[in-house]
Amino acid sequence: MATTLEERWAQFLRYGPYAMLGLATLIGAVSAHLFMSRREMYAAGVLFLASLALQVWWTRAVPRLLAKESADGRSEAGSCVDAAGAGSAFGDRVLPEGTTAGRVYFVVRTALAFALTWLNPFFSIYASIGYFEAGRLLPPRAARAGLLVTAVTLAGSQSGGLPPTSLIQWVAFGVLLAVNVACVISMMHLEEKEAERTVEKAEKTAALERALAENAALHTQLLVQAREAGVADERRRLAAEIHDTIAQGLTGIIAQLQVVTSTTDPDLAREHLDRAQALARQSLGEARRSVHNLSPAALEEDTLPEALKTTVTEWSERTGVAVQFTVTGTEETLHDEVAATLLRIAQEALANTAKHAHATRAGITLSFMGDEVTLDVRDDGHGFDPLAVAPRNGTGGFGLDGMRARAERVAGAVAVESEPGQGTAISARVPLVRHD
Repeated sequence: MATTLEERWAQFLRYGPYAMLGLATLIGAVSAHLFMSRREMYAAGVLFLASLALQVWWTRAVPRLLAKESADGRSEAGSCVDAAGAGSAFGDRVLPEGTTAGRVYFVVRTALAFALTWLNPFFSIYASIGYFEAGRLLPPRAARAGLLVTAVTLAGSQSGGLPPTSLIQWVAFGVLLAVNVACVISMMHLEEKEAERTVEKAEKTAALERALAENAALHTQLLVQAREAGVADERRRLAAEIHDTIAQGLTGIIAQLQVVTSTTDPDLAREHLDRAQALARQSLGEARRSVHNLSPAALEEDTLPEALKTTVTEWSERTGVAVQFTVTGTEETLHDEVAATLLRIAQEALANTAKHAHATRAGITLSFMGDEVTLDVRDDGHGFDPLAVAPRNGTGGFGLDGMRARAERVAGAVAVESEPGQGTAISARVPLVRHD
């Protein structure tokens, strides 16, 4: 398993002080005769034992302090190394922050390291650990002071030991102290920049998470709206389908029965009764068709021109209006949806003609024009002002709105030309989509 950066820091801050203290003691022992008297050697031995005891205490205290921080809610889940070396979830920090125990440890350890370096400059190796702990254990101002003391300790060691004993040594001490302080300042600046980048990254991550959450919510909302729009569109389509099939069939049946009730001629009555019966069967077939796939029954076995011709012939027989049907262009086998759309538009246009126009003649032209199919329905009826047509209400039919909606569903359009007393012309244009 890969070791994270914080886990490596935890290992260094746990074992590093022991390694540095051991290395400094080893080199200090070898060079003791150059820097220390016998009494100073004994003093260094006592300070070494005190430093070792302090490190053991601190190593055992760190996991408990981090666990307390986690319990108080001041730390997020992460990992550190406990006294036994096992990983524990104490957050992304590897040393406790803002604790009295941490401050006491740093002050005592720094004092012991300074005293050891005073006795033997090689103990500055142990003192250098202060560079890594000051910013983690002390408040900002105290951390600066701790770094300065560490810099003084290292500069004294590098200049030949503390205290300086000659002018040259004092000059060297001053220069080395300036260098160490400059290094400390640079290190603090880099840490601040890194902290700023970390905060900025966290803010960007939080903003991205919020944006993702908003996008997810928006996506859900769009799905709901799309579903609702689909349901509404399907309801309109079903209503138009029922209007164009069952409702028109029932209207035709009523018209035939009205003729029967108003005539005394048995043959004429029988003729209209037969028509009414045929319309009833046709309407029943359309109702069953609607339950399955809403495909017009007339298109089940016939092409669109054939279905239109049959529709026109039957409508003319029912209404007594002369109708001329024409097909122009090269006939193509159309996609079921396109064919059904044009057939329903023709049926609706003829129904409107019979209901409102009081026409004596009508004409239907189906034109195949390359990438487009056009259906034109004309009559010589009373006509109307297209701009003055009232919107569909709860009692009216679908009319022009229904035809336009059907054409738009297949990327087509419906245009209406009419004037009072000048008849009506309806033109539907849809893309020519061939049958799969």
